[in-house]
Amino acid sequence: MLKFIYVNPTTGSDTNSGSQQAPLKTITQALKQSASGTKIQLAEDNYNATNGEVFPLIVPFGVTIIGNEDNRGNGIVINGSGRHLSHIFGAQNVSLVLNSGVRLRGITVTNSASRGTAVWIESSSPTVVNCTFINSEREGILVTGNANPTIKDNIFTQNSANGISITKNSSGEIIGNSCFQTGFGISISDNANPILIDNKIYANRSGIVVSGDARPVLRENRCENNIQDGLTVVANALPDIGNSRSPGNNIFDNNGQFDIQNASINKLISIDNQVKVVNVNGNIQFFADPEPEPEAELESETEKILQPKPQITISNLTDINGHWAAEYIQELIQLDIVKGFPNRTFRADATITRSQYAALLVKAFNPLSLQQPIEFEDIKKSFWAYQAIKQAYQGKLVSLYPGKKFLPHQNIPRIQVIVSLANGLALTSKIEIDLNIYRDSNQIPNDARSQVSAATQNQLIVNYPNIEKLNPNRAATRAEVAVMVYQVLVLIGKAREIDSPYIVSC
Repeated sequence: MLKFIYVNPTTGSDTNSGSQQAPLKTITQALKQSASGTKIQLAEDNYNATNGEVFPLIVPFGVTIIGNEDNRGNGIVINGSGRHLSHIFGAQNVSLVLNSGVRLRGITVTNSASRGTAVWIESSSPTVVNCTFINSEREGILVTGNANPTIKDNIFTQNSANGISITKNSSGEIIGNSCFQTGFGISISDNANPILIDNKIYANRSGIVVSGDARPVLRENRCENNIQDGLTVVANALPDIGNSRSPGNNIFDNNGQFDIQNASINKLISIDNQVKVVNVNGNIQFFADPEPEPEAELESETEKILQPKPQITISNLTDINGHWAAEYIQELIQLDIVKGFPNRTFRADATITRSQYAALLVKAFNPLSLQQPIEFEDIKKSFWAYQAIKQAYQGKLVSLYPGKKFLPHQNIPRIQVIVSLANGLALTSKIEIDLNIYRDSNQIPNDARSQVSAATQNQLIVNYPNIEKLNPNRAATRAEVAVMVYQVLVLIGKAREIDSPYIVSC
């Protein structure tokens, strides 16, 4: 049964029961009494060290903190900072640390300490909705490690560094937020691959800054009236701002320097975004969203961005010679399972979304129906990959998130590919395998260990460049997915075996 705890700094006491009639005084005390499923209701007030709070507030698994969602936490203010020891970044000044399953709803958070972060999300999957993050000395929310949060309908303003920082191998959904009058609206770095949908990013120093090897997906965002750039891309970053089956529909307009500034080593492909070509800088190619062919609902950007030229081979692909997965890609092209792009590239190291992956599975295996269809909560029947996702689901090749959600635009992690292929083939381990052969075996989710063991035994797993690192929570690349799908074809006798030092064998 769910437990409610009420907190009121003015009328409460930490010796009270925490009922509505006898509230606690501090969130700190409420968290000590909380377990998964607990809901902590905050009264309109200030929650700070003067009133007895001890920072950082570490919110345990499955706990919900509720303020007032109707006004995004106006008048319900958590303001404080404490030293949090991050496994990745060491000691940090943080207001709240959110574990998986946590829900933060309708509160305002401020961290005015030097380099202060309001909310720290590290390798966890919480949900933050209808909150306000204001006047922090660094950022409103920092997402790092292998985190996969949902950050939706929040306000980020007047933070010194960034509204939201997304780093390391994090993913997640960043939806419907407003970032304004802050440093960078959203900063995405390292190998992060979140999806950004319908965010309004304006009047910041820069709007969205993508760096490192980040591979975010941007859809229906507005980046306008920022002092410098609307979208800045540097280093080896490569954001997806539209493809033929999923147009970008982003607006980049009236930014001080450039609407899009591509200073990366990659060509940026823009499909169906609102942006003036004269206001961009760097290697950017623009396409209008093409009309799909009648049969295109079973094909995906995994196979093509625009209508590809027929018979594309390794010899005329410009970016595949010498690639570690080149021979696998060649074989899949000859089997008409994958194709190159019209600009003679394959983009082997780009990421792949869950909808693109489902379409590839259908193309490769044409699975039979093994379970009843369902109505997906987040996919319309008009969506380009609807039929492919439905067939892949009925064939038990893909799974859902809670609430019958598929999250079609989310980049698929490697662990989901491995589990998908192992489950689709109903693989089991004939012998017990010590998963410590992977140096990062501690990152394998407990409910996926049997599938990883079976996939390892059947030589379905590819680890590049270090065969001893599984990287289960990193977004899979097109090359990695191609090789693992090819290994399934080998296993079922539909393709020849290819020697590779990156296929795990035990």
